[in-house]
Amino acid sequence: MRPSRSTYSLAAAATLLSSCAVGPRYAVPATPAPSQFAYGPAVEARGAGGERAELAEWWGAFRDPTLSALVERALAQNLDLQQAVARVTQTRAALKGANAALLPVGQVNGQGGEIYQSKETPIGRLASAFPQFERSTESYELSVGASWELDLFGGRDAARDAARADWQASAAGAVAARLSVIAQTADTYIAVRALQGRLAIARDQLKVQQGLTDLVRLQFEKGVAAELQLRQAEGALGQLQSAIPALQNQLDLTMHALDVLVGEQPGTARGMLAAEAAVPTAPSLASVGGPAALLRRRPDIIAAERSLAASNARVGAAMSEYYPKFSLSALLGTATTTPGGLFGSGATQATGVLGLRWRLFDFGRVDAEIRAAKGRHAELLAAYRQAVLRASQDVEDAFSTLVQQEARAEALAAAEASLARARSASFAAYKGGAVSLVEVLDADRRLLEARDGVVQARAAASRGAVASFRALGGGWDPAGPRTASN
Repeated sequence: MRPSRSTYSLAAAATLLSSCAVGPRYAVPATPAPSQFAYGPAVEARGAGGERAELAEWWGAFRDPTLSALVERALAQNLDLQQAVARVTQTRAALKGANAALLPVGQVNGQGGEIYQSKETPIGRLASAFPQFERSTESYELSVGASWELDLFGGRDAARDAARADWQASAAGAVAARLSVIAQTADTYIAVRALQGRLAIARDQLKVQQGLTDLVRLQFEKGVAAELQLRQAEGALGQLQSAIPALQNQLDLTMHALDVLVGEQPGTARGMLAAEAAVPTAPSLASVGGPAALLRRRPDIIAAERSLAASNARVGAAMSEYYPKFSLSALLGTATTTPGGLFGSGATQATGVLGLRWRLFDFGRVDAEIRAAKGRHAELLAAYRQAVLRASQDVEDAFSTLVQQEARAEALAAAEASLARARSASFAAYKGGAVSLVEVLDADRRLLEARDGVVQARAAASRGAVASFRALGGGWDPAGPRTASN
Protein backbone atom coordinates (compact mmCIF):
# COMPACT_ATOMS: atom_id res chain seq x y z
CA MET A 1 0.00 0.00 0.00
CA ARG A 2 1.51 3.33 -1.07
CA PRO A 3 1.31 6.17 1.45
CA SER A 4 -1.16 8.81 0.40
CA ARG A 5 -0.36 12.50 0.14
CA SER A 6 -2.42 13.15 3.27
CA THR A 7 -0.17 10.73 5.17
CA TYR A 8 2.91 12.67 4.11
CA SER A 9 1.22 15.91 5.14
CA LEU A 10 0.38 14.56 8.56
CA ALA A 11 3.95 13.35 9.11
CA ALA A 12 5.24 16.79 8.18
CA ALA A 13 2.78 18.42 10.56
CA ALA A 14 3.96 16.10 13.31
CA THR A 15 7.53 17.24 12.74
CA LEU A 16 6.55 20.90 12.85
CA LEU A 17 4.41 20.53 15.93
CA SER A 18 6.89 18.40 17.88
CA SER A 19 8.27 21.63 19.34
CA CYS A 20 4.81 22.61 20.61
CA ALA A 21 5.11 20.63 23.83
CA VAL A 22 3.11 22.26 26.59
CA GLY A 23 3.91 22.55 30.27
CA PRO A 24 6.23 24.59 32.51
CA ARG A 25 9.96 24.54 31.88
CA TYR A 26 11.94 22.99 34.72
CA ALA A 27 14.90 24.51 36.52
CA VAL A 28 16.55 23.37 39.73
CA PRO A 29 15.34 25.74 42.50
CA ALA A 30 17.91 28.15 43.85
CA THR A 31 18.97 27.39 47.42
CA PRO A 32 20.97 30.23 49.02
CA ALA A 33 23.40 28.94 51.64
CA PRO A 34 26.22 30.32 53.82
CA SER A 35 29.79 29.75 52.67
CA GLN A 36 30.69 27.47 55.59
CA PHE A 37 29.27 25.65 58.59
CA ALA A 38 29.53 27.20 62.04
CA TYR A 39 31.70 24.35 63.38
CA GLY A 40 33.39 23.67 60.04
CA PRO A 41 36.75 25.27 60.93
CA ALA A 42 36.84 23.49 64.30
CA VAL A 43 36.11 20.13 62.69
CA GLU A 44 38.74 20.64 60.00
CA ALA A 45 41.30 21.60 62.66
CA ARG A 46 40.81 18.30 64.54
CA GLY A 47 43.78 15.96 64.40
CA ALA A 48 45.91 18.29 62.33
CA GLY A 49 48.80 16.37 60.81
CA GLY A 50 47.20 12.96 61.47
CA GLU A 51 45.32 10.58 59.21
CA ARG A 52 42.19 11.98 57.66
CA ALA A 53 39.20 9.98 56.49
CA GLU A 54 38.03 10.23 52.90
CA LEU A 55 34.26 10.51 52.62
CA ALA A 56 33.82 7.70 50.11
CA GLU A 57 34.95 4.95 52.53
CA TRP A 58 35.19 6.75 55.85
CA TRP A 59 34.53 3.72 58.09
CA GLY A 60 37.96 2.31 57.21
CA ALA A 61 39.61 5.30 58.92
CA PHE A 62 38.39 4.03 62.32
CA ARG A 63 41.03 1.29 61.96
CA ASP A 64 38.68 -1.33 63.40
CA PRO A 65 38.58 -4.61 61.40
CA THR A 66 35.39 -5.73 63.15
CA LEU A 67 33.61 -2.52 62.18
CA SER A 68 34.74 -2.86 58.55
CA ALA A 69 33.58 -6.50 58.44
CA LEU A 70 30.16 -5.58 59.85
CA VAL A 71 29.74 -2.80 57.30
CA GLU A 72 30.54 -5.19 54.45
CA ARG A 73 28.03 -7.71 55.77
CA ALA A 74 25.38 -5.03 56.10
CA LEU A 75 25.94 -3.86 52.53
CA ALA A 76 25.58 -7.44 51.30
CA GLN A 77 22.64 -8.54 53.45
CA ASN A 78 20.64 -5.57 54.77
CA LEU A 79 17.00 -6.00 53.80
CA ASP A 80 16.12 -2.29 53.72
CA LEU A 81 18.88 -1.84 51.16
CA GLN A 82 17.59 -4.76 49.10
CA GLN A 83 14.13 -3.17 49.05
CA ALA A 84 15.62 0.11 47.82
CA VAL A 85 17.46 -1.69 45.03
CA ALA A 86 14.24 -3.47 44.03
CA ARG A 87 12.48 -0.10 43.78
CA VAL A 88 15.16 1.05 41.34
CA THR A 89 14.41 -2.00 39.18
CA GLN A 90 10.71 -1.10 39.19
CA THR A 91 11.22 2.51 38.16
CA ARG A 92 13.74 1.43 35.52
CA ALA A 93 11.09 -0.83 34.01
CA ALA A 94 8.56 2.03 34.11
CA LEU A 95 11.05 4.21 32.20
CA LYS A 96 11.41 1.56 29.53
CA GLY A 97 7.64 1.44 29.24
CA ALA A 98 7.45 5.23 28.87
CA ASN A 99 10.14 5.11 26.16
CA ALA A 100 8.23 2.40 24.31
CA ALA A 101 5.02 4.48 24.43
CA LEU A 102 6.65 7.04 22.11
CA LEU A 103 7.28 4.44 19.38
CA PRO A 104 4.93 2.83 16.86
CA VAL A 105 3.35 -0.46 17.84
CA GLY A 106 3.39 -3.36 15.37
CA GLN A 107 1.73 -6.74 15.42
CA VAL A 108 1.22 -9.80 13.27
CA ASN A 109 -2.19 -11.53 13.24
CA GLY A 110 -3.17 -14.80 11.64
CA GLN A 111 -6.14 -17.07 11.91
CA GLY A 112 -7.77 -19.98 10.16
CA GLY A 113 -11.16 -21.50 10.84
CA GLU A 114 -14.13 -23.52 9.62
CA ILE A 115 -17.76 -22.56 10.17
CA TYR A 116 -20.70 -24.99 9.94
CA GLN A 117 -23.85 -22.95 9.53
CA SER A 118 -27.10 -23.95 11.27
CA LYS A 119 -30.27 -24.03 9.15
CA GLU A 120 -32.43 -23.11 12.13
CA THR A 121 -31.13 -19.57 12.55
CA PRO A 122 -32.62 -16.65 10.59
CA ILE A 123 -29.47 -16.41 8.47
CA GLY A 124 -29.38 -20.20 7.91
CA ARG A 125 -33.02 -20.33 6.83
CA LEU A 126 -32.53 -17.48 4.40
CA ALA A 127 -29.30 -18.89 2.94
CA SER A 128 -30.65 -22.46 2.62
CA ALA A 129 -33.24 -21.23 0.14
CA PHE A 130 -30.48 -20.80 -2.45
CA PRO A 131 -29.42 -23.95 -4.38
CA GLN A 132 -25.67 -23.37 -3.98
CA PHE A 133 -25.80 -22.91 -0.19
CA GLU A 134 -22.99 -24.71 1.61
CA ARG A 135 -23.28 -25.15 5.31
CA SER A 136 -19.54 -25.58 5.74
CA THR A 137 -17.20 -22.67 4.93
CA GLU A 138 -13.53 -21.98 5.60
CA SER A 139 -11.66 -18.70 6.15
CA TYR A 140 -7.94 -17.84 6.40
CA GLU A 141 -6.39 -14.48 7.25
CA LEU A 142 -2.85 -13.18 7.69
CA SER A 143 -2.01 -9.52 8.33
CA VAL A 144 0.70 -7.14 9.54
CA GLY A 145 -0.47 -4.00 11.33
CA ALA A 146 1.06 -0.94 12.95
CA SER A 147 -0.24 2.02 14.93
CA TRP A 148 1.33 5.19 16.26
CA GLU A 149 -0.07 7.92 18.45
CA LEU A 150 1.58 11.17 17.40
CA ASP A 151 2.89 13.07 20.41
CA LEU A 152 2.18 16.48 18.90
CA PHE A 153 1.87 18.36 22.19
CA GLY A 154 4.43 16.49 24.26
CA GLY A 155 2.16 14.60 26.64
CA ARG A 156 3.90 11.27 26.25
CA ASP A 157 7.30 12.90 26.12
CA ALA A 158 6.52 14.59 29.43
CA ALA A 159 5.43 11.24 30.84
CA ARG A 160 8.77 9.80 29.70
CA ASP A 161 10.62 12.68 31.39
CA ALA A 162 8.68 12.02 34.58
CA ALA A 163 9.52 8.32 34.45
CA ARG A 164 13.19 9.11 33.91
CA ALA A 165 13.22 11.49 36.88
CA ASP A 166 11.43 8.86 39.00
CA TRP A 167 14.11 6.35 38.09
CA GLN A 168 16.86 8.81 38.96
CA ALA A 169 15.14 9.62 42.26
CA SER A 170 14.86 5.93 43.15
CA ALA A 171 18.52 5.39 42.25
CA ALA A 172 19.49 8.29 44.53
CA GLY A 173 17.18 6.85 47.18
CA ALA A 174 19.01 3.54 46.97
CA VAL A 175 22.31 5.36 47.51
CA ALA A 176 20.78 7.19 50.47
CA ALA A 177 19.64 3.85 51.90
CA ARG A 178 23.17 2.51 51.47
CA LEU A 179 24.67 5.47 53.32
CA SER A 180 22.09 5.13 56.08
CA VAL A 181 22.84 1.42 56.52
CA ILE A 182 26.58 2.08 56.74
CA ALA A 183 26.12 4.85 59.30
CA GLN A 184 23.59 2.92 61.39
CA THR A 185 25.87 -0.11 61.44
CA ALA A 186 28.86 1.96 62.58
CA ASP A 187 26.78 3.87 65.13
CA THR A 188 25.30 0.70 66.60
CA TYR A 189 28.71 -0.99 66.73
CA ILE A 190 30.16 1.97 68.64
CA ALA A 191 27.19 1.82 71.03
CA VAL A 192 27.94 -1.88 71.64
CA ARG A 193 31.58 -1.14 72.45
CA ALA A 194 30.58 1.73 74.73
CA LEU A 195 28.15 -0.45 76.68
CA GLN A 196 30.77 -3.17 77.01
CA GLY A 197 33.19 -0.57 78.37
CA ARG A 198 30.64 0.75 80.82
CA LEU A 199 29.87 -2.79 81.99
CA ALA A 200 33.56 -3.46 82.55
CA ILE A 201 33.89 -0.28 84.60
CA ALA A 202 30.79 -1.16 86.65
CA ARG A 203 32.12 -4.66 87.34
CA ASP A 204 35.52 -3.32 88.33
CA GLN A 205 33.89 -0.83 90.65
CA LEU A 206 31.69 -3.60 92.03
CA LYS A 207 34.79 -5.55 93.02
CA VAL A 208 36.20 -2.47 94.75
CA GLN A 209 32.90 -1.85 96.52
CA GLN A 210 32.66 -5.50 97.53
CA GLY A 211 36.13 -5.30 99.06
CA LEU A 212 35.21 -2.14 100.95
CA THR A 213 31.99 -3.72 102.23
CA ASP A 214 33.87 -6.81 103.39
CA LEU A 215 36.34 -4.58 105.22
CA VAL A 216 33.58 -2.63 106.96
CA ARG A 217 31.78 -5.87 107.88
CA LEU A 218 34.97 -7.22 109.42
CA GLN A 219 35.41 -3.98 111.38
CA PHE A 220 31.77 -4.15 112.49
CA GLU A 221 32.18 -7.72 113.69
CA LYS A 222 35.23 -6.61 115.71
CA GLY A 223 33.28 -3.71 117.11
CA VAL A 224 35.45 -1.10 115.41
CA ALA A 225 32.84 0.14 112.91
CA ALA A 226 29.26 1.16 113.62
CA GLU A 227 26.30 -0.63 112.03
CA LEU A 228 25.45 2.57 110.14
CA GLN A 229 28.72 2.34 108.25
CA LEU A 230 28.08 -1.29 107.33
CA ARG A 231 24.58 -0.52 106.05
CA GLN A 232 25.90 2.43 104.04
CA ALA A 233 28.51 0.20 102.40
CA GLU A 234 25.93 -2.52 101.67
CA GLY A 235 23.54 0.05 100.17
CA ALA A 236 26.25 1.37 97.85
CA LEU A 237 27.08 -2.21 96.85
CA GLY A 238 23.42 -2.93 96.06
CA GLN A 239 23.15 0.13 93.86
CA LEU A 240 26.14 -1.00 91.83
CA GLN A 241 24.74 -4.51 91.52
CA SER A 242 21.43 -3.14 90.20
CA ALA A 243 23.17 -1.06 87.54
CA ILE A 244 24.80 -4.08 85.88
CA PRO A 245 21.57 -5.84 84.70
CA ALA A 246 20.31 -2.56 83.24
CA LEU A 247 23.54 -2.10 81.28
CA GLN A 248 23.49 -5.74 80.17
CA ASN A 249 19.92 -5.32 78.94
CA GLN A 250 20.91 -2.27 76.90
CA LEU A 251 23.83 -4.24 75.46
CA ASP A 252 21.58 -7.15 74.49
CA LEU A 253 19.10 -4.86 72.72
CA THR A 254 21.87 -3.02 70.89
CA MET A 255 23.45 -6.27 69.73
CA HIS A 256 20.08 -7.47 68.47
CA ALA A 257 19.64 -4.24 66.52
CA LEU A 258 23.10 -4.73 65.01
CA ASP A 259 22.18 -8.26 63.93
CA VAL A 260 19.07 -7.01 62.13
CA LEU A 261 21.10 -4.30 60.40
CA VAL A 262 23.42 -6.91 58.91
CA GLY A 263 20.46 -9.09 57.91
CA GLU A 264 20.93 -11.88 60.45
CA GLN A 265 19.00 -13.45 63.29
CA PRO A 266 19.22 -11.61 66.65
CA GLY A 267 21.98 -13.16 68.72
CA THR A 268 24.31 -13.92 65.81
CA ALA A 269 26.82 -11.18 66.62
CA ARG A 270 27.42 -12.31 70.21
CA GLY A 271 30.28 -14.58 69.27
CA MET A 272 31.88 -12.00 67.00
CA LEU A 273 31.66 -9.28 69.67
CA ALA A 274 32.29 -11.45 72.73
CA ALA A 275 35.82 -10.11 73.17
CA GLU A 276 35.63 -6.59 74.57
CA ALA A 277 37.38 -3.83 72.66
CA ALA A 278 37.80 -0.11 73.15
CA VAL A 279 35.47 2.40 71.53
CA PRO A 280 37.03 3.22 68.14
CA THR A 281 38.52 6.69 68.07
CA ALA A 282 36.87 9.24 65.78
CA PRO A 283 39.10 10.02 62.77
CA SER A 284 39.57 13.47 61.29
CA LEU A 285 37.70 14.52 58.17
CA ALA A 286 39.74 15.03 55.01
CA SER A 287 37.38 17.72 53.75
CA VAL A 288 34.31 19.37 55.20
CA GLY A 289 33.21 21.60 52.34
CA GLY A 290 30.30 23.98 52.67
CA PRO A 291 26.50 23.84 52.52
CA ALA A 292 26.54 24.22 48.74
CA ALA A 293 28.51 20.97 48.40
CA LEU A 294 25.65 19.06 50.06
CA LEU A 295 23.45 19.68 47.01
CA ARG A 296 25.88 17.67 44.91
CA ARG A 297 26.74 15.00 47.46
CA ARG A 298 23.70 14.21 49.61
CA PRO A 299 21.68 11.52 47.77
CA ASP A 300 18.50 12.37 49.68
CA ILE A 301 18.67 15.92 48.31
CA ILE A 302 19.30 14.54 44.82
CA ALA A 303 16.30 12.23 45.22
CA ALA A 304 14.10 15.11 46.39
CA GLU A 305 15.19 17.26 43.43
CA ARG A 306 14.54 14.45 40.93
CA SER A 307 11.09 13.85 42.44
CA LEU A 308 10.43 17.56 41.98
CA ALA A 309 11.49 17.32 38.33
CA ALA A 310 9.15 14.37 37.84
CA SER A 311 6.23 16.32 39.28
CA ASN A 312 7.01 19.24 36.96
CA ALA A 313 6.92 16.91 33.96
CA ARG A 314 3.58 15.51 35.09
CA VAL A 315 2.14 19.01 35.08
CA GLY A 316 3.05 19.17 31.38
CA ALA A 317 1.53 15.75 30.77
CA ALA A 318 -1.71 16.89 32.40
CA MET A 319 -1.79 20.12 30.37
CA SER A 320 -1.38 18.19 27.12
CA GLU A 321 -4.86 16.75 27.71
CA TYR A 322 -6.30 20.10 26.58
CA TYR A 323 -5.23 19.25 23.03
CA PRO A 324 -6.35 16.62 20.52
CA LYS A 325 -4.56 13.29 20.13
CA PHE A 326 -3.85 12.03 16.62
CA SER A 327 -2.97 8.48 15.72
CA LEU A 328 -2.03 6.62 12.55
CA SER A 329 -2.74 2.95 11.99
CA ALA A 330 -2.26 0.72 8.99
CA LEU A 331 -2.86 -2.91 8.12
CA LEU A 332 -1.63 -5.01 5.18
CA GLY A 333 -2.67 -8.63 4.80
CA THR A 334 -4.51 -11.34 2.92
CA ALA A 335 -7.84 -13.11 3.40
CA THR A 336 -9.22 -16.14 1.56
CA THR A 337 -11.46 -19.17 1.93
CA THR A 338 -8.78 -21.65 0.78
CA PRO A 339 -5.27 -22.14 2.16
CA GLY A 340 -3.76 -22.24 -1.31
CA GLY A 341 -5.06 -18.80 -2.23
CA LEU A 342 -3.74 -17.03 0.86
CA PHE A 343 -0.85 -15.43 -1.04
CA GLY A 344 -2.63 -14.77 -4.29
CA SER A 345 -2.94 -11.22 -5.63
CA GLY A 346 -6.69 -11.24 -5.28
CA ALA A 347 -6.52 -12.00 -1.56
CA THR A 348 -4.65 -8.81 -0.65
CA GLN A 349 -6.36 -6.36 1.67
CA ALA A 350 -5.12 -3.08 3.21
CA THR A 351 -6.38 -0.46 5.64
CA GLY A 352 -5.12 2.98 6.64
CA VAL A 353 -6.74 5.02 9.41
CA LEU A 354 -6.15 8.49 10.81
CA GLY A 355 -7.59 8.68 14.32
CA LEU A 356 -8.59 11.66 16.45
CA ARG A 357 -9.30 11.73 20.18
CA TRP A 358 -10.09 14.99 21.92
CA ARG A 359 -11.50 15.50 25.40
CA LEU A 360 -13.37 18.51 24.10
CA PHE A 361 -16.24 18.34 26.58
CA ASP A 362 -14.18 17.11 29.51
CA PHE A 363 -12.13 20.23 30.25
CA GLY A 364 -13.48 20.44 33.79
CA ARG A 365 -11.85 17.15 34.63
CA VAL A 366 -8.68 18.19 32.80
CA ASP A 367 -8.59 21.37 34.91
CA ALA A 368 -8.87 19.26 38.06
CA GLU A 369 -6.02 16.98 36.91
CA ILE A 370 -3.80 19.98 36.21
CA ARG A 371 -4.57 21.55 39.60
CA ALA A 372 -3.77 18.24 41.29
CA ALA A 373 -0.47 17.98 39.40
CA LYS A 374 0.46 21.56 40.30
CA GLY A 375 -0.46 20.94 43.93
CA ARG A 376 1.79 17.89 43.98
CA HIS A 377 4.59 19.97 42.46
CA ALA A 378 4.17 22.65 45.12
CA GLU A 379 4.28 19.97 47.83
CA LEU A 380 7.50 18.48 46.45
CA LEU A 381 9.06 21.92 46.04
CA ALA A 382 8.53 22.53 49.75
CA ALA A 383 9.85 19.02 50.48
CA TYR A 384 12.99 19.74 48.45
CA ARG A 385 13.67 23.01 50.26
CA GLN A 386 13.04 21.29 53.59
CA ALA A 387 15.46 18.50 52.64
CA VAL A 388 18.16 21.10 51.98
CA LEU A 389 17.53 22.81 55.32
CA ARG A 390 17.49 19.53 57.23
CA ALA A 391 20.71 18.45 55.54
CA SER A 392 22.40 21.61 56.80
CA GLN A 393 20.91 21.03 60.24
CA ASP A 394 22.22 17.44 60.24
CA VAL A 395 25.74 18.70 59.54
CA GLU A 396 25.59 21.47 62.13
CA ASP A 397 24.20 19.09 64.78
CA ALA A 398 26.77 16.39 64.02
CA PHE A 399 29.69 18.84 64.02
CA SER A 400 28.55 20.32 67.33
CA THR A 401 28.24 16.86 68.88
CA LEU A 402 31.68 15.84 67.63
CA VAL A 403 33.49 18.94 68.86
CA GLN A 404 31.69 19.32 72.18
CA GLN A 405 31.78 15.64 73.14
CA GLU A 406 35.51 15.47 72.43
CA ALA A 407 35.99 18.47 74.71
CA ARG A 408 33.79 16.80 77.33
CA ALA A 409 35.80 13.57 77.10
CA GLU A 410 39.06 15.47 77.66
CA ALA A 411 37.66 17.26 80.70
CA LEU A 412 36.27 14.04 82.15
CA ALA A 413 39.56 12.21 81.57
CA ALA A 414 41.39 14.90 83.57
CA ALA A 415 38.72 14.72 86.27
CA GLU A 416 39.01 10.92 86.39
CA ALA A 417 42.74 11.14 87.10
CA SER A 418 42.18 13.61 89.94
CA LEU A 419 39.26 11.66 91.38
CA ALA A 420 41.28 8.42 91.32
CA ARG A 421 43.93 10.08 93.48
CA ALA A 422 41.24 11.56 95.73
CA ARG A 423 39.68 8.13 96.23
CA SER A 424 43.02 6.59 97.19
CA ALA A 425 43.66 9.43 99.64
CA SER A 426 40.19 9.17 101.21
CA PHE A 427 40.46 5.40 101.63
CA ALA A 428 43.87 5.76 103.29
CA ALA A 429 42.47 8.47 105.55
CA TYR A 430 39.47 6.26 106.41
CA LYS A 431 41.73 3.39 107.41
CA GLY A 432 43.65 5.84 109.58
CA GLY A 433 40.43 7.09 111.15
CA ALA A 434 40.81 10.61 109.78
CA VAL A 435 37.61 10.61 107.68
CA SER A 436 34.28 8.81 107.78
CA LEU A 437 33.09 6.05 105.43
CA VAL A 438 30.67 8.50 103.80
CA GLU A 439 33.59 10.38 102.29
CA VAL A 440 35.06 7.17 100.87
CA LEU A 441 31.69 6.19 99.37
CA ASP A 442 31.29 9.66 97.92
CA ALA A 443 34.75 9.45 96.38
CA ASP A 444 33.86 6.04 94.90
CA ARG A 445 30.63 7.41 93.44
CA ARG A 446 32.34 10.40 91.87
CA LEU A 447 35.11 8.25 90.41
CA LEU A 448 32.59 5.80 88.92
CA GLU A 449 30.60 8.65 87.36
CA ALA A 450 33.77 10.14 85.88
CA ARG A 451 35.01 6.83 84.42
CA ASP A 452 31.57 6.04 83.04
CA GLY A 453 31.29 9.56 81.68
CA VAL A 454 34.62 9.28 79.87
CA VAL A 455 33.45 6.16 78.03
CA GLN A 456 30.11 7.75 77.17
CA ALA A 457 31.71 10.99 75.97
CA ARG A 458 34.26 9.19 73.80
CA ALA A 459 31.51 7.04 72.34
CA ALA A 460 29.36 10.14 71.74
CA ALA A 461 32.28 11.82 69.97
CA SER A 462 32.83 8.77 67.74
CA ARG A 463 29.10 8.58 67.02
CA GLY A 464 29.22 12.30 66.28
CA ALA A 465 31.94 11.58 63.73
CA VAL A 466 29.73 8.88 62.18
CA ALA A 467 26.84 11.35 62.08
CA SER A 468 29.15 13.91 60.46
CA PHE A 469 30.20 11.50 57.72
CA ARG A 470 26.58 10.58 57.14
CA ALA A 471 25.40 14.20 57.16
CA LEU A 472 28.06 15.13 54.60
CA GLY A 473 26.87 12.35 52.29
CA GLY A 474 29.86 10.10 52.95
CA GLY A 475 29.79 6.51 51.75
CA TRP A 476 29.80 6.92 47.97
CA ASP A 477 31.59 8.78 45.19
CA PRO A 478 29.16 11.07 43.34
CA ALA A 479 31.82 11.72 40.70
CA GLY A 480 32.14 8.01 39.90
CA PRO A 481 30.57 6.15 36.97
CA ARG A 482 26.84 6.68 36.57
CA THR A 483 24.18 4.87 34.64
CA ALA A 484 23.43 6.68 31.41
CA SER A 485 20.05 8.29 31.07
CA ASN A 486 17.67 6.93 28.44
